[in-house]
Amino acid sequence: MCAFMQPNGSTNSNGGRFRVNEPSASAQTTEEVIARVSELIQTAQLKPGDRLPPERELSKQLGLSRPTLRAGLRALSSMGVLRSRQGAGTFVAGGPPTLDSEPLRLLAALHGFSFDHMFETRSILEVGAAGLAAEQATSEQLATLADEIAEMYANLNDPQEYLVHDIRFHRAIADASGNPTLATLVEMVSAVMYERRRETIERAHDFGESLELHQQVYRAIRARQPEEARKAMREHIVRAQQAFALEESEEQVTTPISDKRVKRGVGA
Repeated sequence: MCAFMQPNGSTNSNGGRFRVNEPSASAQTTEEVIARVSELIQTAQLKPGDRLPPERELSKQLGLSRPTLRAGLRALSSMGVLRSRQGAGTFVAGGPPTLDSEPLRLLAALHGFSFDHMFETRSILEVGAAGLAAEQATSEQLATLADEIAEMYANLNDPQEYLVHDIRFHRAIADASGNPTLATLVEMVSAVMYERRRETIERAHDFGESLELHQQVYRAIRARQPEEARKAMREHIVRAQQAFALEESEEQVTTPISDKRVKRGVGA
């Protein structure tokens, strides 16, 4: 078994095996993967900077199927808990993990947050973040944005992977704003958006337009043009809201009425 690699190159002390509960006999879900990784973080078996073992080994250690593990790790990446480095592997993010968006989901269900509300919130937060990023972004943060653009381009034919890098691009902009409070709020909202969008993303029509809008935002930030960055982000979010509405309308056509209440999710 492969042990986790610490940032300094040493391995963890548990011999590559984790003290986790045995999997239940019920169907394994993405949520189960998130819960198990959350347990490892909370019990300090996983620490910031640790490298995950290869997928085959990790699935055996956690007692999960590889497809289930893969879906769960993808969700954790979208939440900012994990980071993939090309040629190096998957690592626990160096910042605080953002596993728990449940309070926001419960508030959304209780108070009837709509996705129009969520997009309005995104516009308020992320338009400002883009302008700040154009002023504050470091060369390393610009490189991260460029990497996410490249990953989106590489995954134009894989909606779920494209969505992961889309979310990570927006979070990287919030991080580049230099305002950790703003970055945290963007993390919270994007976590809820991801949960719903991953259900509808397969019905998306044109990632080419989406990619171009992301590139416009990136180019304005790289050129240190705050007003252009804000303008590009505002346009991108308007288009994203329109695309989401189209995906939702297609679901209403194809989903039986008896299933809609279950599939609609938080405030949608």
